[in-house]
Amino acid sequence: MLLVWLYGVMVVGAVSRSAVQIATEFDKAPLAYSLSAAAGLVYGFITYSLVRGGERARRAALVCCAAELAGVLTVGTWTLADPSAFPDATVWSDYGMGYLFIPVLLPVTAMFWLRRSRTATS
Repeated sequence: MLLVWLYGVMVVGAVSRSAVQIATEFDKAPLAYSLSAAAGLVYGFITYSLVRGGERARRAALVCCAAELAGVLTVGTWTLADPSAFPDATVWSDYGMGYLFIPVLLPVTAMFWLRRSRTATS
């Protein structure tokens, strides 16, 4: 239940932030704002999968969490290696530092829980 709640908070944060930024200042940092919107969509799908339940949804959530972690690590490294590529921060900038590192910790925790829940039910 805690994972669903945390992912729900991340959906609201990422989607609302990116929606405002895209609507008001998209030309300032289109890549950053688009990546934040993509993060919000990923968070939304993971939240839906966790709520839905079942083996198929669990596997979909596991794949999306792995993709989310890859995105956080890629964007986090990119923002540190080439800060000029991101005139404004994304949800995943600096490994999610602006969100208390939740974007990098959440997928790891979720993947651990999803893998563990599979073995517990097997």
